Amino acid sequence: MPEVKEPADGVQIDLISGERMDGMASMEKIRMILDSVRDSNIVILEQGLSPDEESKLIEVTMTEITPADPDDFNGIEIETYPRSETDSTGLFGRLMGKEDTSKLTVIGPANQIETLHKDETLISALVSRQ
Repeated sequence: MPEVKEPADGVQIDLISGERMDGMASMEKIRMILDSVRDSNIVILEQGLSPDEESKLIEVTMTEITPADPDDFNGIEIETYPRSETDSTGLFGRLMGKEDTSKLTVIGPANQIETLHKDETLISALVSRQ
């Protein structure tokens, strides 16, 4: 990611476009997300991740958690805001394995983001400054 000035006081939110993610391999996406979250940033992905990428993100996160040091990285919180039913891939497309990744995904440090409410039209989260 490009060098970003540190905010004097607050939480940094990285809004990442689908265009930027399109040219990246799955592991590049995962590494970029984890590096940003490890720096205590909140990451918002315009298009989200595929189910396989989301599983791999969780798997890689679990290997990087250090239980012996509670002040070190302690995981991520991830919530996805799905597309409406009318915009989603049809039944035939889903049966044929077409993955629709057009969804908004919010990822942040587990110790700083708490999901208060989630439904089909809203993700409400509380973000704390650690």
